[in-house]
Amino acid sequence: MIDNPLLFAADVLATVVFATTGALVASRKQMDIFGFIWFATATGVGGGTLRDLLLDVPVFWVVDPLPLALCLIVAVVLHFTASRVHSRMNLILWLDAFGLGFAVIAGTLKAVDQGVAGLVAVVLGVFSGTVGGIIRDTLGQEPSVILRREIYVTAAALGASTTVLILAGNEPRVLAAVAGFAVLFALRGAALMRNLSLPVFRPRKGRDYP
Repeated sequence: MIDNPLLFAADVLATVVFATTGALVASRKQMDIFGFIWFATATGVGGGTLRDLLLDVPVFWVVDPLPLALCLIVAVVLHFTASRVHSRMNLILWLDAFGLGFAVIAGTLKAVDQGVAGLVAVVLGVFSGTVGGIIRDTLGQEPSVILRREIYVTAAALGASTTVLILAGNEPRVLAAVAGFAVLFALRGAALMRNLSLPVFRPRKGRDYP
């Protein structure tokens, strides 16, 4: 019996989507099947693992191996089919946006369930959503997705904040989760399509000393 089906579903969806992006990066690097498995697994469960370790709760894929099994299935399937996918980098970015949404919501909900402060729940939601992509890009020696100019971490933070605020108003969890996901994905999707970004730091010219 699953105690929290909404949280479980978000975790599973995040795992599958992020595992897919990890396997697609492995295909870009022309790796063998074990490389696919490593990339898919590390990317798929990385964010949720950090979340659970920080919350000091049992790691989700250790308690229930289904997410781990799904990573293996995704890796094997894409090892034999990824060559049929055109424009894999573009697909990775869009799948990453979906994975970001599911992982942020899962992380935020789990943090709230553990009774942490709202700000902490938002931070843990952002960590949950971004760590998998960081692991994928680092292992694949790709430019990190969080360093791209388009809005990324900001979208994650707004999605997590929306979820926390709605839950604070004693609204249904499903409403909070859907609204948080919608805000996050809408902003991230607009950033990808319109190349939206926040103002960046502009260093000033140093002073001239006599």
